[in-house]
Amino acid sequence: MAVKRDYYEVLGVPRDASNEDVRRAFRKLAFQYHPDRNREDGAADKFKEVNEAYEVLSDADKRAAYDRFGHSAGDNMFGRGFEGFDFGGFGDIFEAFFGGTGTTARQTSRRGSDLRYSLHISFEDAALGCEKEIDITRTEVCGTCHGTRSQPGSQAHRCTSCDGTGQIRRVQRSIFGQFINTAVCPQCHGEGKIVTDPCQECKGAGYQKHKRRISVKIPAGIDNGNGIRLTGEGEAGYRGGAAGNLYVVVSVSRHKFLTRQGDDVLYELPVNFAQAALGAEVEVPTLYGDTKLKIPPSSQTGKVFKLKDKGIAHLHGSGRGDQLVRLRVVTPESLNKEQRKLFEELAKSLGPIKGVG
Repeated sequence: MAVKRDYYEVLGVPRDASNEDVRRAFRKLAFQYHPDRNREDGAADKFKEVNEAYEVLSDADKRAAYDRFGHSAGDNMFGRGFEGFDFGGFGDIFEAFFGGTGTTARQTSRRGSDLRYSLHISFEDAALGCEKEIDITRTEVCGTCHGTRSQPGSQAHRCTSCDGTGQIRRVQRSIFGQFINTAVCPQCHGEGKIVTDPCQECKGAGYQKHKRRISVKIPAGIDNGNGIRLTGEGEAGYRGGAAGNLYVVVSVSRHKFLTRQGDDVLYELPVNFAQAALGAEVEVPTLYGDTKLKIPPSSQTGKVFKLKDKGIAHLHGSGRGDQLVRLRVVTPESLNKEQRKLFEELAKSLGPIKGVG
């Protein structure tokens, strides 16, 4: 007769292990050696050994007797035998093996799927905000049967295969005991009801595809890649579940002469030599219309002027950024005789620029 191993050794726990430690070790080993998961030779014997050890160590009185007398305490004290082992309280373990404990198989309500829509807008619309209308196609609850799937005036009947529970329970017996296998009813697909007179509008589906036009408010200051969430504008929920959301993701066109820098905008202002040297007053385009800018005499290329509050609205707060105007002195590409003569006289007057050092 084979010598029994120490129960603590079987479960791999120390003698002062807590009840939770014992339970956790048993769960791990039960998964590892269960015959439905492990087909190797000897796995069934190890599974039986693990259950026997747990049956003793999980019971306070049996564990105390075992700690004092070991296996010599006798089978009469410990053994109801493996066939009578109580699996109650461990439905989460055997649910993974056999598909549920009898309450989880039936289909329940669930939230609808989210939808995504890509919206292209202009630079001005992103900076100033706007309102756009978009067309989407989504699944909605049938307006005729309101999701019941039955023609108005008729009712679905209780499924006779599962008696309206939505699940089929089968008892499985083996040398390791008796288990209950729970599965979704193949007749009603978990509904618990059979539709005998389907809705003519949705053909008994309970849902239909519809094209909808939705108004979307684009907040001022939105940037390329930002998204807007429209709660409840996605796909319809299942069995009364909440509808999903619609996410509108924005892409922004480039502006012909403005560049975004955070909430500021940059504009490069081209001026000629005379305007830069003598100073001038020029018209500068902004998001809010043209505005006048004074260029002081002797201004150099790269000098930056700030037009306060002429930038982009702050998306998360009040106020606006600024418009930065960077000066760029433009060298003429061609000169007529009179212009060339004037530049030659100016060159003689100014003389060469002396180097540094």
